Amino acid sequence: MALNSTAKLPTYAGTGFKFSNASLGDIVSQLLPYVLVFAGLALFAMLVLGGITLMTAAGDPAKSKDGYGKISSALIGFLIIFVSYFVTQLVEVILGIKIL
Repeated sequence: MALNSTAKLPTYAGTGFKFSNASLGDIVSQLLPYVLVFAGLALFAMLVLGGITLMTAAGDPAKSKDGYGKISSALIGFLIIFVSYFVTQLVEVILGIKIL
């Protein structure tokens, strides 16, 4: 089966689709607040889970290590998300371009 070289991608104009004429940067900018809220909720859940693991460890070094691992992984993951957003904002200000 040969591909038609004149085939066009479907358009969503007039359908009420929110991102019909948006670029990738516009879509990411619109979704970013939700991603940051989700990251904050995931951080909170992992901190609580790590704390519960530490409280129920009862002196078991393996369980304590697992609890500390969950807490540190949650903090490192949130820090990566926060720093990447901050660096993107910094690059926008320094270079004067709109990324997000």
